Amino acid sequence: MNGATNAVGRTSSEAVSGNPLIAAQRGLLGVFLVSIGFLIAQTFGFLKLPVGQGIFDTIVIVLAVASTLVSLAGQLPAQNVALAAVIVGILGGAVHVLGAFTGIPFGPINYFPECGLRLLGTAPWFMPLLWIIAILNARGVARLILRPWRKLRVYGYWLIGITTLLVLVFVLGFEPFATHARHYWFWSATKLPVDWYGTPLSDFLGWVVATLLILAFSTPALMKKKPSRSYPEYHPLIAWTAIQLLFIGGAVSQHLTVAAIVIAIASIAVLPLAIRGANW
Repeated sequence: MNGATNAVGRTSSEAVSGNPLIAAQRGLLGVFLVSIGFLIAQTFGFLKLPVGQGIFDTIVIVLAVASTLVSLAGQLPAQNVALAAVIVGILGGAVHVLGAFTGIPFGPINYFPECGLRLLGTAPWFMPLLWIIAILNARGVARLILRPWRKLRVYGYWLIGITTLLVLVFVLGFEPFATHARHYWFWSATKLPVDWYGTPLSDFLGWVVATLLILAFSTPALMKKKPSRSYPEYHPLIAWTAIQLLFIGGAVSQHLTVAAIVIAIASIAVLPLAIRGANW
């Protein structure tokens, strides 16, 4: 058994070393992680960046999207990856444009100039990219968690459910970061009795509904059409964890102690589940 495992490991290592796509993925991931490190240091005031904060935020977002798509292209045909990214980006952006016009499904939101250019003069330009980052990496982490059960008939439903839950965790960290650390927007008061550092519960419900809708349309493009040997892909877990660290840093820098603790607990809870699944 150990001999077979070692043979598989050698075959996998040889394939990786000769694959330029893997090299590109690792290079992009490395640059992305370095940029996240700079951004966290800047958030705490430990580092003064040579460019404006908005420009560096843009660089980090673009690197996150690029590394995510290149990583996914190592598992799926490039046309499938491109189609999935277009579906996720367009639907995610459209939902936020609708929300900016009507307040549905997220709630009454008001954008500051700090968020930069607007889609149709409404939602921030980066929302489609944020959806790509959130959904594709959350789905990748969910695949790691569910790896021991990937042959079950109900696997697809569990994958959608856990992906949606991880996107919700992503938003739980992103909202305090966007509203307090970056001042991208603020929420008007609603009749709901509870909020999350000013963010109404309707925002989280809106993200859940939108995620389920987007997954319904994008999942066919993300499915492997031909059966093949499945190797664990750690990129989504690394990227997802790095982004959570940024959100934790933003919360700590703004003295949002409860937010930092909640985000940290949620992030730490995911790690052993994903690592256990990957090593199955």
